[in-house]
Amino acid sequence: MKKLRCCVIDDEPLANRLITDYVERTPILELAGSFGSTQDAVKTVLDGKIDLVFLDIQMPQLNGLEFAKIIPADCRIIFTTAFDQYAVQGFKVNALDYLLKPISYDDFLSSVNRAVSWHEMKCAAEGRSTAPDYLMVKSDYKLLQIPLRDILFIEGLKDYVKIYLTQDQRSVMTLMGMRTLEQYLPESMFMRIHRSYMVNLHHIRVIERNRVVFGSHHIPISETYRAAFNDYISRHSVALLRDDSDTD
Repeated sequence: MKKLRCCVIDDEPLANRLITDYVERTPILELAGSFGSTQDAVKTVLDGKIDLVFLDIQMPQLNGLEFAKIIPADCRIIFTTAFDQYAVQGFKVNALDYLLKPISYDDFLSSVNRAVSWHEMKCAAEGRSTAPDYLMVKSDYKLLQIPLRDILFIEGLKDYVKIYLTQDQRSVMTLMGMRTLEQYLPESMFMRIHRSYMVNLHHIRVIERNRVVFGSHHIPISETYRAAFNDYISRHSVALLRDDSDTD
């Protein structure tokens, strides 16, 4: 796998140097630049050749959260900050992770592994190669690997998503938006049928009254997504045609 091109943005010299050192000693990462402000980093990041940004939040003029909103869509962020009250806001702007200062190298590597997983899925999708058959999510301070075949449906709960699994397995809750998660799931297998729900098309067995039924769960099909869902169903249904020759 090719290295991830990354840059470090932090106005605190000691913190900037620490993260830069971590990047330089991590073989999978390639340092494209180290900056003391978001203004200095704008040209490098917006050129579109950066995979990952280690970004402080509290900075003068243009802070990290504001800067995160203007970076290219295929670039991801790992926030580095001394204040944990920004965590939820961070994940709203497609942050892969959130590192609280002082940052240990072990915690840094854990975030890098998450970035590597994201990048592998991105490259697979762009290359039209076989998509990964699993999903990596962070839940209860652990990184979990969930086979896609085990997912029944996904429910969006504001800043979290809840992943419901087959065979009476426990559901998994993770801090992530539906939009972000949707990028990691193959369209041939998962479909959004409601603002708050995505379903695994391979597990659909019953549809009734504009709802997909998974056991005791009844997932509504909203008006916004109904046409696309009905089109999928019609393309995968066997039409029972009446044979007039059989009638009297």
